[in-house]
Amino acid sequence: MAGPDDIPLPDLKGGAPGADLDYDPARANQVGSGSEGGVSKVAEDLEHVFDVPVNVSAVLGRTRLEIGELLRLGPGTVLELDRKVGEAIDIFVNDRLVARGEVVLVDERLGVTMTEIIKADR
Repeated sequence: MAGPDDIPLPDLKGGAPGADLDYDPARANQVGSGSEGGVSKVAEDLEHVFDVPVNVSAVLGRTRLEIGELLRLGPGTVLELDRKVGEAIDIFVNDRLVARGEVVLVDERLGVTMTEIIKADR
């Protein structure tokens, strides 16, 4: 039941608040949350946010350097990081930790595969 401070949000496709006008029984069994009266969400439902830019970072490890040490770094310098070889790396989206993964080699390029999704604590 809605409280006095609850504001009904409109349907992203332009329907009235609370109206399920675009229910499609053919999509009801597709992968999704299924929490809205049997209506499952699909990637097409997120089409409005596909063009929103995000910053993704894969952090192999960290170290602390004084500015003098940083200025002396050159090609071939080895930095000791706070992680061990084979340890999971952190994957951040917009500076928020969202997953852990491992470095992989794909067609002679480095990539990251996610091995664990971090559930956000809100």
